[in-house]
Amino acid sequence: MLETEMKHFLSYCRISDFSKKSIEALTTRLNEFKEYLETDPIRSSKEISYRHLREYVAEFKAPSIHIKKGRVWTLHQFFHFLTLNGLVGENIALDIPYPKIEKTVPHFLTIDEYNRILQYFFKKAIDFFGLRNLVIIMMLGLLGLRLGSILSLNIEDIDLETGLLQIIDKGRKGRTLIMPGALCRVLSQYLPIHDQKEGPLFLSKRKKRISLRTLQIIFKQSADELGIEKHLHAHLFRHTAATHLNRVAGPVITQHVLGHSYRKNTEKYAHLNPDQYAVYMKRHPFMSM
Repeated sequence: MLETEMKHFLSYCRISDFSKKSIEALTTRLNEFKEYLETDPIRSSKEISYRHLREYVAEFKAPSIHIKKGRVWTLHQFFHFLTLNGLVGENIALDIPYPKIEKTVPHFLTIDEYNRILQYFFKKAIDFFGLRNLVIIMMLGLLGLRLGSILSLNIEDIDLETGLLQIIDKGRKGRTLIMPGALCRVLSQYLPIHDQKEGPLFLSKRKKRISLRTLQIIFKQSADELGIEKHLHAHLFRHTAATHLNRVAGPVITQHVLGHSYRKNTEKYAHLNPDQYAVYMKRHPFMSM
């Protein structure tokens, strides 16, 4: 009975246009929840109590703070579905609070570090794959694109005449970004030697859309050869773009470029603006004493 309800819930999520990543996360957490309930055992959602939910979220298999957050979100969604369909009287999961996650300072590359990486890829941009890698690094570090947006880009998303880039962002939202002149110049060299006129912008050596694993190998090899101790990954480049853009453009433009739905997601980069802080301290009334 309970397993059937979970299957119906996941079908509902697909019809409701939940993202593929969200459905995968919901499936993982529901399988955990089902495993936890088998220890009681419980066969119907009506037998589930608030105590069960609390124990599953906080104690089952010693979860990390991020797994706890995912479990709370899953239970909120699942019991909302059960309530809508009259399978339970109320959404008891709403009383479970999200765990508080302490804010961390985003790691980013300095201007010198990013320039070194750009120079590394520029020197290797002597063929199709070298240019491909340079374009990717520039899109990551200059525009702060998410990895999913990079992997899903198509040739027809590029308009070199206007310098515009169409991307599909988180939550399947479409956005338009202005590309820097340097990126347009590299793309003007890359696109003419592309085997196709439409379809995936970034191809692997097998002529397929480039994979996450390929990018990971590219990042690791460049970091090793440059002697950069930081672990290079797509989000590090995104933080880098956000940090340096915020210094010159402020949070409003940074929010637009990054595609943040909420200002609070952009504000974590505000304290990384030493230039604005220095100006403030010079104007502070007590600094002249």
